[in-house]
Amino acid sequence: MTILLEIPDSVARAIRLPRNEQSHQLKVELSLSLYAQGLLSFGKSCELAEITQLEFSILLGKRNIPRHYDEQNLDDDIAYANR
Repeated sequence: MTILLEIPDSVARAIRLPRNEQSHQLKVELSLSLYAQGLLSFGKSCELAEITQLEFSILLGKRNIPRHYDEQNLDDDIAYANR
């Protein structure tokens, strides 16, 4: 499924980014917001933003958005590493 988000021309023109960067930057901003609200996982947020996990982690740090990583995630990572 693909979701098409329509942004009015007046709003698109008001965005202070070069036209060729708007689509990518809006995806990044949306992915950060959805991740911060707990609505999208880390991996899917990276996929939406079309950036690497490292790049997304750096953006989270710059925006002071805490990483959602709990004890269960740690246990899962340890189990995976021990295979």
